[in-house]
Amino acid sequence: MDEPVAVVLAAGLGTRMKSDLPKVLVPVLGRPMIHFVLDALAAAGITRTIVVVGYRADDVRAELAGRKGIEFALQSERLGTGHAVKMAQPLLAGHSGPVLVVAGDSPMIQVRSVRALLDHFDHHRPACLLGTLHKANPHGLGRIVRDAAGRFQRIVEEKDATDDQRLITEVNMSTYVFSGPELLHALTLLKNENRQREYYLTDCPGILQAEGKLVQALPVLQSCEALSINTVEELAQVEAEMRKLGYSH
Repeated sequence: MDEPVAVVLAAGLGTRMKSDLPKVLVPVLGRPMIHFVLDALAAAGITRTIVVVGYRADDVRAELAGRKGIEFALQSERLGTGHAVKMAQPLLAGHSGPVLVVAGDSPMIQVRSVRALLDHFDHHRPACLLGTLHKANPHGLGRIVRDAAGRFQRIVEEKDATDDQRLITEVNMSTYVFSGPELLHALTLLKNENRQREYYLTDCPGILQAEGKLVQALPVLQSCEALSINTVEELAQVEAEMRKLGYSH
């Protein structure tokens, strides 16, 4: 099997961060948050990473210039997460191994979670593996719906969920491992038939599932990985948690 390749989504603005920096360059414990993500990927053994840049792309490129094994894909129009990964398509052509897709604004991504996902993928070879977690208060997050036998069925967004589905605590955290060829195949079938007219990566597991391919969800992510940074308040929360866990600059 080819070595795993990571795709890090890093094209967004930090609109609600009261900063004009690209979101992934907003400092966490005094350091641009994307470095924590890239450190975790490197520690998990990933040697090739594609960073999808967009807003102030040159600043992100300059910040990461000293890091090894980094390639860049440009998303000049931000048309959703699926579109962002599509921009990495030329760099993934011919790659037959796993592709790990993560958000560049998730500085608390854990090395052991990445390793657990890659190990599971290696043993079971699904078309797509979702990294999930159980969250006591899953409000606002996509729920993982399973069948009676516990097999993954689909992701249901909160706005589309029934009352029963809203009680599900297993949530999608936008952390995926795809088979390289299956990812490229699913991206060609992505549609933007939604109110935002955007292409969502969350639709790819469903596309592969509908074709009868193996899609699995593995609740191995740690509770700290559910902490997102969308506001200044959330940034302070994440920094406090990182200090507790012994992170340094």
